[in-house]
Amino acid sequence: MSIIEKAASRIDKQRQNGAPANPFVPAVPPLVDAPAAVLVDVPVAPAPTPDLAASAAAAAGTARTRRVELDLGRMRELGMVTAAGGRTNLLEEFRIIKRPLLKRAFAERGPKDNPANLIMITSSLPGEGKTYCAINLAMSIAMELDHTVLLVDADVARPSVLRTLGLPTQRGLMDILVDKSLDLSDVMLRTNVDTLAILPAGTATPRATELLASSTMTAMLQELASRYPDRIIIFDSPPLMLTSEARVLASHMGQIVVVVEAQTTTQHAVKESLQQLEGMSNVNLIYNKTRDIPGIEETYDYHYG
Repeated sequence: MSIIEKAASRIDKQRQNGAPANPFVPAVPPLVDAPAAVLVDVPVAPAPTPDLAASAAAAAGTARTRRVELDLGRMRELGMVTAAGGRTNLLEEFRIIKRPLLKRAFAERGPKDNPANLIMITSSLPGEGKTYCAINLAMSIAMELDHTVLLVDADVARPSVLRTLGLPTQRGLMDILVDKSLDLSDVMLRTNVDTLAILPAGTATPRATELLASSTMTAMLQELASRYPDRIIIFDSPPLMLTSEARVLASHMGQIVVVVEAQTTTQHAVKESLQQLEGMSNVNLIYNKTRDIPGIEETYDYHYG
């Protein structure tokens, strides 16, 4: 008989005899909450039963995928899309933006086409709002009834997703590509939005371009695209005109969205960026921060490439 069984039997006998349970007998915590080290360190403890072993394995698997809490109130204050934010112009505009992307994401594709549920959000230059658009698009798609979203911070030189969401730096994409012992579940972050997960950029490395072009990256993207049939993967990419990583990342994507800041980004910059994407299908533009009427909130226009 195990230590736990003896203690339980002793308490039952005391209760049957009308005597109070010994207050100095330590409380036995639920088995699923007991750390595995306790079972190992007790020399007289028997080998764990199959049920206990299964519970411990399940607990260990759950612990691998971390969970973070998004401050949805703070996001609303920053003007981001949230389910509880009410019907705003921003919410409606991203509903319009996401619809053609979702339609193409699950359409039939040719044998040489990249998976269309891999969607890259980029811009010509920093500051045009690509991270803001990537987060809002992810939040909007997460409100769908039939889809889940993985938001990947692929701007490895200047990661912004976690910072924008008020979250601390975490291991992520670059760590998986460098350390083959790591799995996606080791670095992926679940959130309090059940249909949204985040893959951070991870540890900066000077070999980022080569890692993004590697066979490991290709295999990982194929797994991401095919593991869950309802999943959309959104990549917040580096600006096209600043790094070579954006061009390499674009070669893996099924759809590309270029964010253009209204009244700021020059035509020359836009044309040069689109030239870098020449030959790639499904390139689209979001015209960001337009103000048609003074005093009216920013709006977004969506254009097919």
